[in-house]
Amino acid sequence: MFQRFHAMREKREGGFTLIELLVVILIIAILAAIAIPVFLRQREKGWRSQMESALKNAATAQESFLTANTSYTTGTAALGSEGLKTAPDVSLVIDAATGTHYCMKATHSSLSGVTYFYSSNSGRPSTSSSC
Repeated sequence: MFQRFHAMREKREGGFTLIELLVVILIIAILAAIAIPVFLRQREKGWRSQMESALKNAATAQESFLTANTSYTTGTAALGSEGLKTAPDVSLVIDAATGTHYCMKATHSSLSGVTYFYSSNSGRPSTSSSC
């Protein structure tokens, strides 16, 4: 039995030491600590883009609705008949609509406290209300 142990020891069948394995695990942990916050920010940017896209599409539907009617609509159901489709997580509300002006806002279920607004006067989505 000891002969076999000595023979294996002479062959120097080696592996990684504990220190080498710990260094590799430490490097992986540092890379993960850098990558995870970047990934989470990318998801938030995607949610914000969904809200902006919903508002732009709703603005197009509002203008399409106006061409067939005498004023802008106050209901999102009428915009749906004009072809408006939004992401399921985005809530779209028309705050005000008259014959010459409309104001809408969008929120996302995954972003608390973030609201995007769209006014027909400004013509672009923003985080500040201009209604």
